[in-house]
Amino acid sequence: MSDVQELDEFVKKYAALKSEIAKVIVGQDKVVETLLISIFSGGHSLLMGVPGLAKTLMVNTISQALGLDFKRVQFTPDLMPSDIIGSEILDENRKFKFLKGPVFTNMLLADEINRTPPKTQAALLEAMQEKAVTVGGKNYKLSKPYFVLATQNPIEQEGTYPLPEAQLDRFMFEVNLTYPSYQEEVDVVKATTQNHNAQIDSLFSAAEIIEIQQLIRKMPIADNVIEYAVTLVSKTRPNTESSSEFINTYVDWGAGPRASQNLVLAGKTHAASKGKYSPDIEDIQAVATSILRHRVVRNYKAEAENISIEAIIDQLL
Repeated sequence: MSDVQELDEFVKKYAALKSEIAKVIVGQDKVVETLLISIFSGGHSLLMGVPGLAKTLMVNTISQALGLDFKRVQFTPDLMPSDIIGSEILDENRKFKFLKGPVFTNMLLADEINRTPPKTQAALLEAMQEKAVTVGGKNYKLSKPYFVLATQNPIEQEGTYPLPEAQLDRFMFEVNLTYPSYQEEVDVVKATTQNHNAQIDSLFSAAEIIEIQQLIRKMPIADNVIEYAVTLVSKTRPNTESSSEFINTYVDWGAGPRASQNLVLAGKTHAASKGKYSPDIEDIQAVATSILRHRVVRNYKAEAENISIEAIIDQLL
């Protein structure tokens, strides 16, 4: 098939994929769409939401529909790097053998990632960035495709270890989950208090997802769209030529070059999912808030005046 035919086929399967996920997940369409853009772009996502919003169920359902291997790790203060990466053990022949940890999968759900100390967070950081882990001086490659979908609870901040900026920057998106609407909650209660179990069909395979990621990277993009993405990111940096008085007043730190790369890549994926053969500025704007939200650091003045990150980003779009 030509690239155009492959893209047309992807649009059909993408629509079917969303319908398949909707069998289990009620509402949260924007969240599901953002996670799928992250996956087809080859990026990781950080989900922010209070308990009980079906974060784990959502990730599990998406992994089933994509035909990917899925594992979940509940992060706790006593979790060690070896608990997620794996460790060397002595086998019956008294030889060292590497026992793989849950990080060896296609899709890893890192539940409450800010509950574990920096040492364990750093171990996951290598897996996220290098798609490999090092144990006992040996390097082990992770299977492709590989995604980390991490969750954080925004309410309980006692006894947590906030993620450092370097690790936050590794996440393509920060996705905020909100409470369902009244009707959505009624539908959830109806669906989950009966015996009916929805069957999720696998519509993709790991090899197909890798092909789609390569296809999306091949998409042509106009120079003015790339320049728009880079300009948008540069505007978030206070006390520079591009920054406005508003940014200088309310922002401590802006986004780095990885944000520009992610804007272009996610913009391509967003365009592909809508059946377009090249992204435009609207595609960049559609993904901008989720990409910049965790990379722009407000100062105390913005917090005191109750100016949200979203409001700051909206000023730039």
